[in-house]
Amino acid sequence: MRKFVLMVSASVLLAACGSAVKLDNVPVEDKTGTAVSPTGGAVAPTTGVGQGAVAAVDLGKANQDSAMQSANRLVYFDYDSFVIRPEFQSVIEAHGRFIKTNKSRKVAIEGHTDERGGREYNLALGQKRAEAVKRALSVQGVDDNQIEAVSFGKEKPAMAGSSEAAMEKNRRAEIVYR
Repeated sequence: MRKFVLMVSASVLLAACGSAVKLDNVPVEDKTGTAVSPTGGAVAPTTGVGQGAVAAVDLGKANQDSAMQSANRLVYFDYDSFVIRPEFQSVIEAHGRFIKTNKSRKVAIEGHTDERGGREYNLALGQKRAEAVKRALSVQGVDDNQIEAVSFGKEKPAMAGSSEAAMEKNRRAEIVYR
């Protein structure tokens, strides 16, 4: 009985590894825009998206994607506060517009604090900071399913040290694209 189960499992595994996709005669597009077969003959270019077709890449969208990911993604807060300062409203608005127009994108808002205070207090404050940014994005019309608010408290400082400058950099919310 064990041998029979082993043989059936092996045959199912091998059958699952098989592929019906033919890789021998895949058309390739050269730089002149003409599709070329692997044998060197020209073929009619494919326009539809489906099996064997290549979808066009919108470079404007790709550039916008990378620009938003490298743009300012940080919102800083005052000591012991989760109120968004006015100078960071434009950052939130820019990300809000981008997320709204890209319904497939998801973001995590990561709330952080400086090292002052206990662990539980800082986790709660970091969560309030993340929720404040999430609420600001929601007010702009971003779907709540696209945004997740999480807190790291004081566990992931942006800058080490106990100076006021270091603590200012650690009191933040980060917009992280997934």
